[in-house]
Amino acid sequence: MTEKSPGPASIPAAVRAAAAAAAVLTVAAGLGVRAVSGGGVAKYAGDALYTVLIHTLVVLLVPRVRPLTAAGTALAVSWAVELVQLTDLPAELSRHSTAARLVLGSTFNAPDLFWYAVGAALAWAVHTRLTARRTPALR
Repeated sequence: MTEKSPGPASIPAAVRAAAAAAAVLTVAAGLGVRAVSGGGVAKYAGDALYTVLIHTLVVLLVPRVRPLTAAGTALAVSWAVELVQLTDLPAELSRHSTAARLVLGSTFNAPDLFWYAVGAALAWAVHTRLTARRTPALR
């Protein structure tokens, strides 16, 4: 019996499953970094992983998204959240909600912008590599 390559209809489901697994691993990595280190290492690793998580959520929602588009979207969202911290809104929401504090943060920190870019670059590189592996099966 010969093994058939997956048809085009099954690819989004497989990509979504991989993206969901990547999201879980990303959250686990973030919690792991917090558990074993502190200070700047945990903070900036968390920033990068925040953007990686957004990238995986973009892929989960749009499984055929190109790596650069997903990374750019994740970076734009991360930067937008950070820049909104220049206002009082995230700090006020964070006082009332743990979820808001985790998602929005509370205070602006310029180095975070760099670490979000590091996370976007990492997510782009992994996504590009995985997409390159999958592409021959599509032909």
